[in-house]
Amino acid sequence: MGRDLEIECTCGAVHGRARDVSPDSVNRVVCLCADCQTFARHLGRADLLDPNGGSDIIQLAPNAVSFDRGTDKIAAIRLGPKGPFRWYSTCCNTPLGNTTKPSLPFVGIVYEAFRDARDPARRDEVFGPPRASIWGQNAVGEPPPGSTKMNVPFLLRTIRMIFGWKLGGRAWPHPFFDRSSEPLYPVRVLTREERASARPAHRAAG
Repeated sequence: MGRDLEIECTCGAVHGRARDVSPDSVNRVVCLCADCQTFARHLGRADLLDPNGGSDIIQLAPNAVSFDRGTDKIAAIRLGPKGPFRWYSTCCNTPLGNTTKPSLPFVGIVYEAFRDARDPARRDEVFGPPRASIWGQNAVGEPPPGSTKMNVPFLLRTIRMIFGWKLGGRAWPHPFFDRSSEPLYPVRVLTREERASARPAHRAAG
């Protein structure tokens, strides 16, 4: 049996919950991709990246996540017209979740948004250790071991979990979309100039 965790932005204005969280019910990954780094830098929250530029992300079923306060301060950006939706709090620019459309049901939340699990000593206990580090070719400095190659066990686990959530009807209710798959909150696509200005310096030529 998992535990219920509070989700909260840094300033506390946006609040929600994640239900039945355990190492078996979530998927934890450290993503080093240039887009996740660009998102954090655009928000002015590079402080949430690890020394290699990684985002420690917990993937959950959409219906495990809900918000009960501060929803007027939720918005999203997309790095391009077809890119993932990257939700955040407009009050203090805390990332709240990465999603695609509900047809591919998952919500990826940086661990720092879980108020109960911000203590690094509790992270592995609550979520389990990271299953993988991915996109290491975009890392700052030396890529973590194994992060530049395809991690087949992690990929298979991710596919199994997402399609299990889909077949099990766990896309709904969705914390960021209505039943017609329209966003519940404002969404903006970054301009090319905005993307370029936030792109990690070590990837500027890439």
